[in-house]
Amino acid sequence: MILPVQITFRNIDSTKEIEEKIAARARKLETFYSPITSCRVLVEAPARHQKRGYAFHIRIDLTVAEGEIVVRRAPTLYPRERGLGAERRRKRMETRPERQHLKVAIREAFDAARRRLQDHARRSRADVKAHRPAPVARVTKLFPVEGYGYIETSDGREIYFHANSVINNRFQSLKLGSR
Repeated sequence: MILPVQITFRNIDSTKEIEEKIAARARKLETFYSPITSCRVLVEAPARHQKRGYAFHIRIDLTVAEGEIVVRRAPTLYPRERGLGAERRRKRMETRPERQHLKVAIREAFDAARRRLQDHARRSRADVKAHRPAPVARVTKLFPVEGYGYIETSDGREIYFHANSVINNRFQSLKLGSR
């Protein structure tokens, strides 16, 4: 990482242990994509709710050569509900119990950042999945009474098949030389 990790805490006291955990996870991100020019992490604990405890917000801003990647972890599971009115949201908002623990919230945010970096790396390398055409073979030996046969592939291999492996129960309609 070119610049050191910038960590900001809001409404929560910072501890050396949490800062080291965040810095270690940020350094580990460089194994998935390099170079990361800067990394800013915001750890925020909104007002404490008497039943739910803290629902931590984690925001990670990564700057790479081609732009910026932003990961936000909000306390609600349902993004649609973030935009609803405060009264309706208060009644329906569900916070996963794991999000109430700071270390778990940090782990989830950095896992999301890792996935976003991996996707970014694939796009920048122009990796595209190549879909191979379905393999084609010809029936070379057929034993209808016993319920099996052999097919030969284009590269010369001979492969055993059973009547149950033929799609749509069409074993009886197979003939020698069928594709």
